[in-house]
Amino acid sequence: MTALGLQISARSAFRAVLAVGLLVMLGANLPGHLSYDSVAQLYEGHFHLRETWGPALYAWILGAFDRFIPGTALYVTASAALFYASLASLSDLRPRTSWLAVAVTAPIMLIPQVLIYQAIVWKDVAFANCAVAGLICVAHAARVWPNARRRWFFLAAAVVLLAVASQVRQNGIIAAVFAALAVGWIGSRGRWLRGAVWAVGGLLAVVVAGQVFTALSIPPNSPPDPGVKTGLRIVQNYDLLGAAALDPNYRLDEMAAAAPADTALIEARARFDYSGRRVDFIDRDKALTDALWRVPDGAANRQWAKLILKRPDLYLRVRLEDFRWVFAPPVIDWCLPVYVGVDAPAEKMAPLKLDHRFVESDAQLNNYASWFMDTPVDWHWFYAGISLALAGLFLWRRQPADIAMAALQLAGAAFAASFFIISIACDYRYLYFTDLAALAGLIYAAIDPPVPWRKRV
Repeated sequence: MTALGLQISARSAFRAVLAVGLLVMLGANLPGHLSYDSVAQLYEGHFHLRETWGPALYAWILGAFDRFIPGTALYVTASAALFYASLASLSDLRPRTSWLAVAVTAPIMLIPQVLIYQAIVWKDVAFANCAVAGLICVAHAARVWPNARRRWFFLAAAVVLLAVASQVRQNGIIAAVFAALAVGWIGSRGRWLRGAVWAVGGLLAVVVAGQVFTALSIPPNSPPDPGVKTGLRIVQNYDLLGAAALDPNYRLDEMAAAAPADTALIEARARFDYSGRRVDFIDRDKALTDALWRVPDGAANRQWAKLILKRPDLYLRVRLEDFRWVFAPPVIDWCLPVYVGVDAPAEKMAPLKLDHRFVESDAQLNNYASWFMDTPVDWHWFYAGISLALAGLFLWRRQPADIAMAALQLAGAAFAASFFIISIACDYRYLYFTDLAALAGLIYAAIDPPVPWRKRV
């Protein structure tokens, strides 16, 4: 067989592995797995209303697919197809395809993050798929940069995908920031002012498109969105409760001046109700929850600022406790490492004609996922480390597509790092993008390994 024949064979085999992987995933999981969050957002999308804090755009997307084929089977198929097609397109970014790509991709198709997670109807999965696909589109734009028509096609696709990603996950804008930096670097052609224009323009395009998408997706007569203010207050309550729990000598004096009785109750009960695992544990103590929310916003803001500025050691201690649970949970079983079946309150399920489901195939998938728990396959820090190493290799080779793929790796690591500030629960899905970015990077590296002893092409 000729050298060309070998290359065509390797590329075809790589894409065949992905095609089979997609079919196996769909066959094992359709019509998808839905938790309460999934059903609540499908309910909103189906009936064109707004009842939860979930992203309005994600509910609209679920509703749009539901109008074609009721349920989530079509949505799951389309979402997964976007991810698998993005991986398949990676072979177009390199002049050669190594058989190593087949060897690396085949087992990746079988790990729970791909085989099961791609069928879970969560905004975290939608965000990860759109962010990965968006940055891969930037890589394709970099490869065809001199061809203006093709370049703008891929950049437009990247803007749409990253705009969706930024709206379905609160800190999803991080992926857009790294994409913009990559576009700026690629478009600069050695002129930094030109690069800055490309970067700022790209980021603005994503932000504007995202805001337009969300505005169009919000149903009429919807209640006001709680927005950033409520989310910030939740983080503040969690941090201040943690500070009182971890240091019995710390006093919430700013809060006490505004609400002495409530603050006394908070300080007395903090060590019993605070856990770095999740903020939800506070809700088990209604008296504590009510006391926290009765404290005026101004007093809570001053107390939180004082904690950060006057006791940074204690603030970092609290944040580290929260972050370790989401980034490297001591007991992963407590952090919802996988979800299978369909379950939600009957008042949400019945109008959608959904049945509760946990059948034999769901039990088998759940058991299969348990084989990987407590192994590197379920370690977010392992994937973040892979991403940082791959980013270094891609930037060493430093071809246009490599810059975009390095940005994807750094975006995955930065996204995980952002939870040091905002983490309020340890659910595994929160850092799913970190895992997926590293997996895409591994596959890209295997297609044409960026090794020091190979001449750059």
